[in-house]
Amino acid sequence: MKRINEYKKLFSIEGPIDLKELKTTYRNLVKEWHPDKFQEGDEKAAEAKEKSTKIIDGYHFLVSIAPETIAANLEEYTVTATQTGIEDFHYKNLVLEITFLDGNTYEYFGVSKNTYTKFLSADNAYRFARRNILSSHLYRKSKKTLVEA
Repeated sequence: MKRINEYKKLFSIEGPIDLKELKTTYRNLVKEWHPDKFQEGDEKAAEAKEKSTKIIDGYHFLVSIAPETIAANLEEYTVTATQTGIEDFHYKNLVLEITFLDGNTYEYFGVSKNTYTKFLSADNAYRFARRNILSSHLYRKSKKTLVEA
């Protein structure tokens, strides 16, 4: 959640993410902080390089959790979340990353330590996740494992 709030603050977003507004803000920030605007020896050159990297990362992250993106990928997510099992998972700083048997990996934000503990001790971790995590937490697709032929 800290990461989400940090990126929303960077893009001056309050409330839900609007992709059109985000794209406009992104373009303006990139123009303002593009490293090529500063000469090699300029003290702001290093700051601009760091800031532009953060702007690009933030943009891609916010696009991945935007309601429009989630709605566009809902069918694929529903199939993954309801028809495959859990292959692997990692938990750190209120973020639970779950890799499913179909190779898709999703990050779930705001998963409390208490919920994670119950997930670990559940008789059926997949059923617990479907009922208490997959449908009730903000998520984003983080990567897809390539399946070798």
